[in-house]
Amino acid sequence: MKGRGWLLLLLWGAGPLACGGGGRCGPGSATVQRVIDGDTVELADGRRVRYLLIDAPENTSGHNDCYGAEATAYNRALVEGRRVQLEYDVECSDRYDRLLAYVRVDGQEVNARLVEQGYACVYYIPPNGQQRQVEYQTLEAQARAAGRGMWGECQVVSCDR
Repeated sequence: MKGRGWLLLLLWGAGPLACGGGGRCGPGSATVQRVIDGDTVELADGRRVRYLLIDAPENTSGHNDCYGAEATAYNRALVEGRRVQLEYDVECSDRYDRLLAYVRVDGQEVNARLVEQGYACVYYIPPNGQQRQVEYQTLEAQARAAGRGMWGECQVVSCDR
């Protein structure tokens, strides 16, 4: 018991390391209670989820980036009050204890949709997203070229700072 119990305690306390690969980081699906901003939501159980591989302009905590309010509103229209599916990568959470996930609703991936429509840019923090980084960079390049969302509306895009 002593050896096995110690190992379980060690793995449980390891946080991100314990849930990479085949481990479960959090729920596979949940209801979004509220949208915090363009790339973060709060689930019905109070846990927060930060979308993997993207960064949306800020409009919280005193920030008012160009297109931040629009990114929040678009995210809200997609997921608030809805049941979403969550897919995790290597690391389960960030330093703010938010779950890190790809979020799907009605069969569409919200993270990719936000980039594709110009509401967010690619934000790669290894090791999460390594397998999909090029896919997301392509979506961002297409949105930029087409002037979609912030790429057509903002003189200064927060992603380029």
